[in-house]
Amino acid sequence: PMAKAQGLEAAVEKFLADSFSETEAGIALVAASGAAHGVEALQALADRRLLASGSAKAVFYRDNSGKGFDLKSGQPADIPADAGLVRLNNRLRGVVQAALGTMTLLSPDPAQRLRAAQSVFKSRDAAALPALEQALTKETNPKIRAALSEARAAIILFDSKAPETERLAAINVIAESGDQDSLALLRQILPQASGALKTIAEQGIASIERRQQFRQAGQTIWFGISLGSVLLLAAIGLAITFGVMGVINLAHGELVMLGAYTTFVVQQTLRAYAPEYFGWSLAIAVPTAFLVVGAVGVAIERGVVRHLYGRPLETLLATWGVSLILQQAVRSIFGPTNREVGTPNWMSGAFQIGELTITGSRLAIVIFSFAVFAGLLVAMRYSAFGLQMRAVTQNRAMAANVGIRTGRVDALTFGLGAGIAGLAGVALSQIDNVSPNLGQGYIIDSFLVVVFGGVGNLWGTLAAALSLGIANKVLEPWAGAVLGKILILIFIILFIQKRPRGLFPQRGRAVEG
Repeated sequence: PMAKAQGLEAAVEKFLADSFSETEAGIALVAASGAAHGVEALQALADRRLLASGSAKAVFYRDNSGKGFDLKSGQPADIPADAGLVRLNNRLRGVVQAALGTMTLLSPDPAQRLRAAQSVFKSRDAAALPALEQALTKETNPKIRAALSEARAAIILFDSKAPETERLAAINVIAESGDQDSLALLRQILPQASGALKTIAEQGIASIERRQQFRQAGQTIWFGISLGSVLLLAAIGLAITFGVMGVINLAHGELVMLGAYTTFVVQQTLRAYAPEYFGWSLAIAVPTAFLVVGAVGVAIERGVVRHLYGRPLETLLATWGVSLILQQAVRSIFGPTNREVGTPNWMSGAFQIGELTITGSRLAIVIFSFAVFAGLLVAMRYSAFGLQMRAVTQNRAMAANVGIRTGRVDALTFGLGAGIAGLAGVALSQIDNVSPNLGQGYIIDSFLVVVFGGVGNLWGTLAAALSLGIANKVLEPWAGAVLGKILILIFIILFIQKRPRGLFPQRGRAVEG
């Protein structure tokens, strides 16, 4: 305790000198003192909360709440009126961060130890080496231990006096991490290296670059699957209505938009009347959006579409008019600006799976999309309504002759497709802006998915959605988003010339006729 007090007393004198060189010496004295409040004092210095008073010949710091403490004792104290901020420059900020890293290497908080190891890795402060060695002997967490080893390797690598064998081993340790900081570190040492050291550094750089290429490829595929799942949700309802009824529904994008606004209304209602249940908002929004948008779909079919069967151009124009009406209705009710839809805590954040970074919201949407697809497959295969729908798809006239009410099937099919579009809106509300124009960004892609996969074929819709999603993400880095979409459109046009009925065409006497 006496040594700590003497070190802090000397540090106070250095800070009072109001000189950058003396301040650097004061930082070192605080770090060497090992005082429990030394970390907080140096953090206060970094955050411009350390003050020196000439009249009191003392140094003080404020905590985050503004309360004052004496640097020497660490006890609460009133800060004199003449106290001024201890000055810092960019070099001293780096010194402070290095000192903080050294002091927190043995912290009981794992997150703080990890941040300390990362700080030492960046600063490469040789003074931290003894603390690193001590921390390595005690560390049991594999992730923190790896960070400590990398920080130690970074210090040794840039120590020209270290034995060459240790520097070569340090390169291997750094290369194993494979991240961008490690790559920058090896590139930085390369001009100073020679002989075996240079050769091993070049090999380490090549190894990291290869790993980053594989990581980037994996991340691109994941982004493609994520986009494909969104396209699947947006297109699967369209595939049903188009396949069974032959209706080109240009209002499908607005049905997706209504699903997103239903989610917004559910969340606003919960915020106002039951905020404790906000975490369940999406679970409540899913069935609500399905029912609300499905009812709108049935209304559109009964009020407009059923009068235009067999007249595709008139149906196309009518549904386009419906889309404009729905857009304007939403603008009149909710306004033209974007609406905020919250993300529940269980969908927030990101995590690592191997080399991939997975966001919670994207993973939830992928799982949700495949769950909806699986549920629809089961309904189509095993329910009475699914059997009737498939019968109408394959041969409408024969289905009517055996007693199936094709008009009722048409209405319920349109409602089912609209309801699934509403589910797509719930998912899109988590990753896109909720506005009256939300559906316009997905209607063209939805039609491309349906035509490419095969009209009315659910497996074809799945294959087309994932294929187009991955293709989009593969083309974007070198062709750009717009040119990438143009290239995909050209490919689909050429593909349809060869296979007019898509990847997986529907089969049946009426269809094939």
